[in-house]
Amino acid sequence: MLKQHLSFKLSQKLSPQQIQLMKLIQLPTQAFEQRISQEMNENPALEGGKEEVEKFDEDINDDYEDEEYDDGTEVIETEINVDDYLSDDETPSYKLSANNHSADDEENTMPYASGISFNQVLLQQLSTYRLDDEDKEIAKFLVGSVDESGYIRREIADIVDDLAFTQNIYTTADKVENVLKKVQELDPAGVGARDLQECLLLQLERRTHTPSVLLAIAILEDAFEYFTKKHYKKLIAKFDITEDHLRDAIHEVEHLNPKPGGSISTGTRMVEHVVPDFSIKIVDGNLDLTLNGRNAPELHVSREYSNMLKGYKASKTKSKSQKDAVMFIKQKLDAAKWFIDAIKQRQQTLFVTMNAIMHRQEEFFLTGDERKLRPMILKDIADTIHMDISTVSRVANSKYVDTPYGTKLIKEFFSESMKNDQGEDVSTREIKKILEITISEEDKRKPLTDDKLAKILKEKGYPIARRTIAKYREQLDLPVARLRKEI
Repeated sequence: MLKQHLSFKLSQKLSPQQIQLMKLIQLPTQAFEQRISQEMNENPALEGGKEEVEKFDEDINDDYEDEEYDDGTEVIETEINVDDYLSDDETPSYKLSANNHSADDEENTMPYASGISFNQVLLQQLSTYRLDDEDKEIAKFLVGSVDESGYIRREIADIVDDLAFTQNIYTTADKVENVLKKVQELDPAGVGARDLQECLLLQLERRTHTPSVLLAIAILEDAFEYFTKKHYKKLIAKFDITEDHLRDAIHEVEHLNPKPGGSISTGTRMVEHVVPDFSIKIVDGNLDLTLNGRNAPELHVSREYSNMLKGYKASKTKSKSQKDAVMFIKQKLDAAKWFIDAIKQRQQTLFVTMNAIMHRQEEFFLTGDERKLRPMILKDIADTIHMDISTVSRVANSKYVDTPYGTKLIKEFFSESMKNDQGEDVSTREIKKILEITISEEDKRKPLTDDKLAKILKEKGYPIARRTIAKYREQLDLPVARLRKEI
């Protein structure tokens, strides 16, 4: 049965221009430059450099929107489907390249410098060893199993099975163990170890066997658990040694490399350079904020395209092909104007947001003392600049500011608040900094437990529970008291 009914519905959709602005705001400087380059390649009506923008007459729109073609066909302008802009799905690259590019097209992307990988360095060393064919294949397989840290994190039994299935080499665990010992002779010392204990022992074996080195080897072989948990009294009792002997042995171990693979620079790792989006300087005791000039490019609408529209307006006869061409020109000019306006709004939004953050954290930017950081959440800045929280979040995301105290991630200035003993709101960053300083100044022979740290902070005016101290300590990547102990 068919029924008809009326319903009222309120809905809010972002315009394509607003969506474009939001996407531009969240881009850091380097990604923003790439986006500009991409837009200029796609839109010939957008040009860079300093040139006066020659505005074309707005009444051109009326000239071609209301006119009819010579054959009587009326121009119909299609509406933009906003839902297409809201979708994050991108067209797969194969649908574009297969139809629009030939196999002979020149590749203009910037090549990356290649280097020798860590495994290739090991294989080069392995080529100097005299091994029979089967042992050489096993050794190559073992080298291929070495990770970036220099470890082989697989069981020998699994490697034996893989050799049989993938290399058609049927061998035994004992033979793989023997070949592994050859691989462990490669440089750097400790490579090919299966765990930390074996890695440290391999390095100590290559050192001159002084009394302290021999003691360190004995400790790692027979009392590794005591050593890792810093049960120094048990070690002294077990080996019948003095504190000085134990200190010398620990000194030997501390100079070893727990990740031997990291000691070789192969040139294959990408180095990411941080480009600050803002710069804050202290000028005559006042803070001076500037936006990175790369965020404010000189762009303008192509004068040639504007002249094409003027030529169309001046012509007396207008064919269908001319009107199709002017529709294309108008579309590109509108897109260029929208993009330029979005960039200007982006600059304004970035500056206003960062300016509000700077003034709220003025004491920190003037002193560099993290204990001066005030509690601040996204809503605080959003209320100050009268913008949405999502906009502030986009500005703070992946953006950096160059300060007199180093380059800082903007998100680091945001923190929750806690009340001190006077009922004042203080930043959790301030409490973490005080906790970090307290731990750094403790007596390492008798490090402070979380209970003692809680009492000390309470005396300083920060009533915090022991479990909160433990949470902050873990966030600061600081171990428990027993593991901070030294002799």
